[in-house]
Amino acid sequence: MKYLLTAALIGISPTCASAGQVVVLIHGLARSADSLSKLADRLDGVGYRTCNIDYPSTKYPIEVLTTDYVLPRIRECVGKDSGPIHFVTHSLGGIIVREIRQVAPELPIGRVVMLGPPNHGSELVDHLRSWTLFQWINGPAGQQLGTGTDSVPNTLGPVDFELGVIAGNKPFLEPFAGYIEGPGDGKVSVESAKLEGMEDYVVLPVTHMLMMRNDAVIEQTIEFLQNGRFSEPVVSSP
Repeated sequence: MKYLLTAALIGISPTCASAGQVVVLIHGLARSADSLSKLADRLDGVGYRTCNIDYPSTKYPIEVLTTDYVLPRIRECVGKDSGPIHFVTHSLGGIIVREIRQVAPELPIGRVVMLGPPNHGSELVDHLRSWTLFQWINGPAGQQLGTGTDSVPNTLGPVDFELGVIAGNKPFLEPFAGYIEGPGDGKVSVESAKLEGMEDYVVLPVTHMLMMRNDAVIEQTIEFLQNGRFSEPVVSSP
């Protein structure tokens, strides 16, 4: 009954839900699995089995977070399930999935939805990385998310899995908006979120910090997981 009600509320036919398929959720920098709990509940409600991964995002570099924390927890949660593993990520979580593809190519990645991913780094990091407060809050991984050619996002290359990107164009703090080139969500520009090899993208009037709890973002996420495309419109104004 919970599944039928949830599917009806968000406009998804019960016959479209993929019962039993696994969706791994990976939160962003300086966040926790709780930040994706609403999204996980909605995915559970339309028939997916979710693994909402928690990891110490501010304590270690991206490579260590991926191999020592995220990957083991994915394998523990997925168990012996041999089907494709779908992903929904926020911010840094998207970079970790790209890192997973490099270090664990045997993992059967299905469809991936990235929310506000700094796929080409963040100009905000370029401007704030020398601040002691920024370093204290964001740790080693935060230092790796700049826009330089040697930043982790810019060394990972294009993707070879089905990827949908949801970008925001509503800054959350006006003083920082000037650091971002063009429209963006306050931390990541729309252009930086895009990635070679992606299947589709959508731009919505949401901020980086809260986009994962937005109903329109959640609906678009489910749409891509079910059909491999987002619904129109492609771009919404703030």
